[in-house]
Amino acid sequence: MTTQTCHSPVLVWGGGTGGVAAALQAARSGANTLLLTPGRWLGGMVSTAGVCCPDGNELAPWQTGLWGAFLRALYQTEPDGLDQNWVSCFGYRPTTAERILQNWVQLLPNLQWWADCQLLDVERSRSAVQAVLIQRAGDVHRISCDVVIDGSDRGDLLPLAHAPFRFGWEAQELWQEPSAPGEQRLKTESFFLEQPVQSPTWVVMGQLKSDRLLVDPASGLDPDGTPLLPHPFEQACAAFGLERTISYGRLPGGLVMLNWPLHGNDWHRGLERAFVADPKAEQELMTEMQAHSMHFADELQRCSAGWLTRGEAFPQEAGSPAPWLAAMPYWREGRRMIGLQTVIEQDLLPQTTGQSIAALPLNATGALESIAVGNYANDHHYPGSDWPLAPKSCRWGGRWSGTPFCIPYQALVSAELDNLLTADKCFSTSHMANGATRLQPLIFNVGQAAGAAAALSIRHRRRLADLPVRLIQELLIEEPTAPSGIVPLWDTAWHHPSWQKRQRACLDNPELLGADGCWLGQEEQVSMAPPPQPQQAVWSGTLVPDHNGGYELELVSGRRWPLITLEPELSDWLANQERPQAIELLAVANAWGPWLRGISLHGSRGI
Repeated sequence: MTTQTCHSPVLVWGGGTGGVAAALQAARSGANTLLLTPGRWLGGMVSTAGVCCPDGNELAPWQTGLWGAFLRALYQTEPDGLDQNWVSCFGYRPTTAERILQNWVQLLPNLQWWADCQLLDVERSRSAVQAVLIQRAGDVHRISCDVVIDGSDRGDLLPLAHAPFRFGWEAQELWQEPSAPGEQRLKTESFFLEQPVQSPTWVVMGQLKSDRLLVDPASGLDPDGTPLLPHPFEQACAAFGLERTISYGRLPGGLVMLNWPLHGNDWHRGLERAFVADPKAEQELMTEMQAHSMHFADELQRCSAGWLTRGEAFPQEAGSPAPWLAAMPYWREGRRMIGLQTVIEQDLLPQTTGQSIAALPLNATGALESIAVGNYANDHHYPGSDWPLAPKSCRWGGRWSGTPFCIPYQALVSAELDNLLTADKCFSTSHMANGATRLQPLIFNVGQAAGAAAALSIRHRRRLADLPVRLIQELLIEEPTAPSGIVPLWDTAWHHPSWQKRQRACLDNPELLGADGCWLGQEEQVSMAPPPQPQQAVWSGTLVPDHNGGYELELVSGRRWPLITLEPELSDWLANQERPQAIELLAVANAWGPWLRGISLHGSRGI
């Protein structure tokens, strides 16, 4: 075994969503970049782990940056559209995501990608990472770097670099987080020792034989009259029924993402084995998780009388478990680096009830420190009852959505190592805040910001901690291929003609962003319909508001479709309608919601 030595200005470890985003943006910003991944797929939870129904940042104001670019590439690539399920507004196949990400990587001549790497060690000298050691194709490579980015799901580099990190729960007494348990509970209740992190899931893919379930589980018989026996996952179907449980994560082509949290295939036991340097123990954990998910899928197949079968969604490569099993688990939480700043639960909560935003991260001079916007409602996965969490949701556009918050740049920068950034869910948050900051869309844009910071640090020869945040913000807003929003403007969609102007203006004067997240600057008489979307059609009927933030469109046939929208102009218009009235609108039908996703009013009634 030989040792080879090389140098890369920017070195990214891990093929997670944030890791790939960081490598892409660092290269697009001019830095020679090397991306190292343990497998042959990119994207982590958006592809490799099979979590293909993204949560959070679904509204048009938050569809910016690499997340927005990814979403629009999916719309153009999935011929059946993304309106495929009822858990998300988007559903796509893992192979589609993988083709998009690999194509983006291959288009950049200054971005190298080495797959099938085994992480061996990290060399540290005082307050800097000097090199990363990996094994690949029988050789050991020592790769020195100027900036290193941990883009893994579990914070792989942190223990090897002796970078301080947090793991597991923090007591309420530490930060006074409203949803955190007290110190006495952490010390005395076994639950917290047995569940150190949020429960992961090993996604298994199913395939539906037809659009609707042919068997009536309530009858206790399959179509041939054979009795349906009780199964160990009956509680998983109790809340929504068998058909809705199965179609929860439906994808194009009738694939089904089985990632069911309620007594389903979340895994809760022995999770500490994923974070110790014991390959045998880790492999035992992986085997148990795979077997549990397959048992779940097989029982759903039996109870649906074969309506659900195993679906082939992942490539068959050396080391791949099966074409219906994701190549890796969906890790919701791992090691969390201690950064220059830590995002805690209070940083995510709205300042008032209803449509609102969290307090902006401002520095001592009043300048905005934000580098990414998220909006997911806090969500934690453990066995048993849902963990009680402080509310951060509101009615918007006919549906419930999370209220927005900002991620400060300092949460990406190690408090101890001068050249270490984090780009995935391992950035500096509390355990409670991780429930809202771990989702795919936000992590895309956190990773993008990390890549921008790495390139700017090299270009300006500044330490990461000394890099002016304004440089990163301006690069993100002006990014030519994937401009990324850093200001949570509720009323300004990504396609608004003044989007960049408003983002920049709020940087100069944060008071232009109202407490409700709306633009307070000089009124601009501009309006533009959203870009056309595949599968959109004209729908005519009677709008029926329910006076509780919900809407329906009643067709001439008498059928009523729930009506939602992700567009701020249509949402504002709907909120002002008090009586039933005839309307025409452009919308996309989601039979699995079921709902109509409204885009804009049609014809002379356009907004």
